[in-house]
Amino acid sequence: MNRKYSPEMRERALRMLAETRPSHPTMMSAVRYVAGLLGMSPETLRLWQRRYEVDAGVKPGLTTDAAAEIKRLQKENAELRKANEILKAASVFFAKELDRP
Repeated sequence: MNRKYSPEMRERALRMLAETRPSHPTMMSAVRYVAGLLGMSPETLRLWQRRYEVDAGVKPGLTTDAAAEIKRLQKENAELRKANEILKAASVFFAKELDRP
């Protein structure tokens, strides 16, 4: 089941994970423990932790801000391509109109 968690819930879960981590032998055992306390999937919490580490610069990867910027630029690029197609078609149409006697 796909659930939407609030940003506050995400922050709380990550804070609990950071506090609990030293008392567990592995990160996954800490993730399972905190996820069980909060009633969420351990995989959700693991992904949140991974995203947090990438955004903080601890691990390599594409940050959330960079991913959002890329998505925005791709959308803008697609819109500009459509506009260019329309302008090309219009210029061909008007060029034909000018060639008619």
